[in-house]
Parts: sequence; structure tokens; C-alpha cells
Amino acid sequence: MRRFILPGADLSGDTVEVRGDLFRHMAKVLRLKIDTRVQLADGRGCECTGIIREIGRESLRVAITRRRAAAPFNAAPRITLYQGVPKGDKMELILQKCTELGVTEVVPFQAARSVSRIAGEREAEKIRRWQRVAEEASRQAGRGVVPAVRFAPGMGAVADEADHDLRLLLWEEERLTGLRDLLTATPLPESIAVIVGPEGGIAPEEADLARRGGFVPVTLGRRILRTETAGIAIVAILQYLFGDLGSAGPTT
Repeated sequence: MRRFILPGADLSGDTVEVRGDLFRHMAKVLRLKIDTRVQLADGRGCECTGIIREIGRESLRVAITRRRAAAPFNAAPRITLYQGVPKGDKMELILQKCTELGVTEVVPFQAARSVSRIAGEREAEKIRRWQRVAEEASRQAGRGVVPAVRFAPGMGAVADEADHDLRLLLWEEERLTGLRDLLTATPLPESIAVIVGPEGGIAPEEADLARRGGFVPVTLGRRILRTETAGIAIVAILQYLFGDLGSAGPTT
């Protein structure tokens, strides 16, 4: 049975109308027919099973036969990844893999050393594109909740807004605090924020801003990871230690 995500859709009624890009994908690309059974999710934790009853020129209608709430795995903390904007399409890879690993939110930010600069008029377009990547990754991974994607203009905004229980700054210039040592001494947090720099890393003045915002600079030891690897690696480590990676149970 094929599964589709309709972000923000109301799945509480007896039927659901599908329009726009998803309609074209279902009807024109996949060529689904009347009486085809499908699964629908609203990206916020509600899922349902239904049957396609009508297919028109611009929309199709699904009759709901079963509805359920996607049960969260209570041990998993909320993880927000603050990612310095990388070059090219690396952000899409980061979004795909971190979505699979269960991240709650991804916030690309304009770091001092980011080569790619996102001008004001391009911000909304970029966010829409990145959100679609997260939605598709959630669908493929069978997640009931789609990670939120939004943009932060710089480290100052990141430091001001983060209020998570555990706040980590991956910084290659940190020499004293190792990630493993810190995490093994940390009780189970309800929420975690992680900052990862772009290709050029985090500038010292940005590290100072992060510290003032409660972030703890940590080192990965002798290993230097590429920016597109670091975020994926830290989310996997956090999910293994504090979350649901490796545990039996539903995912979110």
C-alpha cells in the first residue's frame, strides 16, 4: 500500500481531497486508479488508511476507512540541528539522512564562513524546497511526523532562540571537552540542540555567541568530518544514546 504525506491536512473527516502537486503525482505519475487503497499522513502524527473513490481533472477524493495516531517513542528527545549553510546541494543530503534518523527540526543558518549566501528573496524558495525534501524523506522512512525546516539569519539568532536542555556546538578548535565524555555524564534530556558549521567551520566570534547562548563546545577527537557528515553522525550518536535508534518500537 502506497503512503503519502499531506502536511497540515485535516484527516478528521470521512473523506480527504487531494490537490496540487500530490494529486498530479498520484494520478498522473503513479496513475493510481479508483478503489486503490492508500495511506495518508498529515505530518503531525495522524495517519489514516483510505480508498480512492473519485479522480477528477484537478483533484481526487479518498474515503477514510481507518484512522490512527502515530505513537511517539517516549524515550526519544527532541533534536534540533542548526546547520551552517553548506555549498551546493549538500543541505538536501543532510535533510534526507537526518530525517531518516528522527531529527525533530532542521534550521539552516547563515554562518560567517558559509560560501553559499541566501538572499532575502531566495529564502522562502529555499525553505519550500528543503521542506519538500524532508516530507519525501519522511514518507520513504515511514515517519509519522515531518521535521520542520526554517532558516536563521546567523549565529546570533541561533544563540538567542535555543532553549533546549542540552546544547552542543561541534567545533574543531575545541581541545578540552570530548563529545563522548560529556554525553556519558549527561542525564536523559528532553530536548537537544546541535550546531554544525559549514565547510569553513565555526568562526571564533560565532563560538563566543554560542557559548553565551548556553552551547557547550565539544570535539569529536582526532576525526575531522565534512559538514555533510558531521550533522548526520551527531544525530545518529544522540539517537543511539538517548533516543530510539536500536530500540524496538514505533518511530516519529
